[in-house]
Amino acid sequence: MSKPLDIVIVGPAHPFRGGIAANNDRLAQEFMRMGHSVKIYTFSLQYPSFLFPGKTQYTTEPKPEELDVEVAVNSINPITWINVGRKIRQRRPDVLLIRYWLPFMAPCFGTIARIARGNGHTKVICVADNVIPHEKRIGDRFLSEFWVHSTNGFVVMSKSVGEDLKTFTYNHPVGFCHHPLFDNFGASIPKEEAKTLLNLDKDTSYLLFFGLIRDYKGLDWLLEAFADTRIRNKKVKLLVAGEFYADAKPYYDQIERLGLGDRIQFYPQFIPDPEVARYFCAVDMVVQPYKHATQSGVTQIGYHFNKPMLVTNVGGLSEIIPDGKVGYVVEPCIPAIADAIVDFYDNNREAAMMANAEQEKGKYSWSKMADEILRVYDLS
Repeated sequence: MSKPLDIVIVGPAHPFRGGIAANNDRLAQEFMRMGHSVKIYTFSLQYPSFLFPGKTQYTTEPKPEELDVEVAVNSINPITWINVGRKIRQRRPDVLLIRYWLPFMAPCFGTIARIARGNGHTKVICVADNVIPHEKRIGDRFLSEFWVHSTNGFVVMSKSVGEDLKTFTYNHPVGFCHHPLFDNFGASIPKEEAKTLLNLDKDTSYLLFFGLIRDYKGLDWLLEAFADTRIRNKKVKLLVAGEFYADAKPYYDQIERLGLGDRIQFYPQFIPDPEVARYFCAVDMVVQPYKHATQSGVTQIGYHFNKPMLVTNVGGLSEIIPDGKVGYVVEPCIPAIADAIVDFYDNNREAAMMANAEQEKGKYSWSKMADEILRVYDLS
């Protein structure tokens, strides 16, 4: 290993909940395992309440004891951006690592990064979920341009984000690494036990739509597919587990119109980490019928639990699901989603796909992500 580095991470971390916070926490742990020192500056305010559609931004889980986390950044208070930027500039870490997923964060992150790297030593490396968001708004490109030029290097997690980055005038190194496994949800449990914990019928088969419910994620397509006569004739139900970040009424109206009231089981809330295993382990396959995407953390939870997965051929989803081996990569349309579900059950694919997932997931380790970040640091 090269000499130990001092790494500062800015972004969501404990006590915030969600995939990005969990990712930052887990990545910090990986760097520490490698012998590097890590400090995290997280938010005192991540989103103003009027911009946050969920019930709470915070977790009730205890902070990992080994993490050094300071609550300091207010996303809408420039004074905190300046203060944190100055702290980092004075500390002179080797790496300032920032995860970027939303142009709203560009002024905050970009200001911190520009102040911090003013010391002539610190390099700003970005791990990017998106540089062009799924749900576009006026000013997005201007804000992302400001952020892009605040950095010394990027690591992207899907080829589509890499292509988006090329549309900016940016000449610094760009690395590539798929999203690592979310391995912080505990071990798998037997399917019968998981069904018992959720009060599900042991003789019924279940599919899972998991995560925040946004319109681009295609739940409406999945509901239409479930109305297919071939699926109606099977003893299969759908679990929808996640908090609504879109208007819930159209989905409930759609279920009523399609006569699917007894086929869809909603758990319309954020699922705490200790309960995630029961949802994934109770089902036969995870379905992600996205209308557009870059990558998805849900896929990497699915891999952790060795679950077959059905994804649409959009963004980077197809890059990590070998079609016909670990699951299905289908065209983004209702008939293709329905056909894959029918094939899965008619041909008893579950056992073989689970075995293949167990082998395939070895590609998605946290050490590979950490190594790629440090490789880009060396090149920048």
